[in-house]
Amino acid sequence: MTDTDRTPAAATGRKQPFDLGTGPGRVLVWFYGVFTVAAASRSIVQMILDFGKAPLAYVLSAVAALVYGFITYSLVRGGERARRTALVCCAAELAGVLIVGTWTLADPSAFADATVWSDFGRDYLFIPVILPVTGMIWLRRARTV
Repeated sequence: MTDTDRTPAAATGRKQPFDLGTGPGRVLVWFYGVFTVAAASRSIVQMILDFGKAPLAYVLSAVAALVYGFITYSLVRGGERARRTALVCCAAELAGVLIVGTWTLADPSAFADATVWSDFGRDYLFIPVILPVTGMIWLRRARTV
């Protein structure tokens, strides 16, 4: 490599931000993007059509959509700060899935309708409980790159 082949970041000595959306991260971006759209669409339709039936469930689905969207954005943005933020969001997502999943199994009458995280994401093939674990593994591994 010659001096003229260097990127501006390499020439200034600054590190290039690690692209979190490459390799396995691309699959995570895809899943989080799909789940953002799915959870947001579901919650918006439910809140518009029948909010009084199960407001807690519908608001929790909207919160899930926001968390999914923020993680998607962080993965696409890349860099160390985005990686740390996405890691915290994945941990919060996992906590939400575990809390809501346990709550819906322990007291099924607490929710008049299902959320994205109900029964640990059973209606979504348990992807809501698998996705944050996979995301945290990828984000921790990406730190070492």
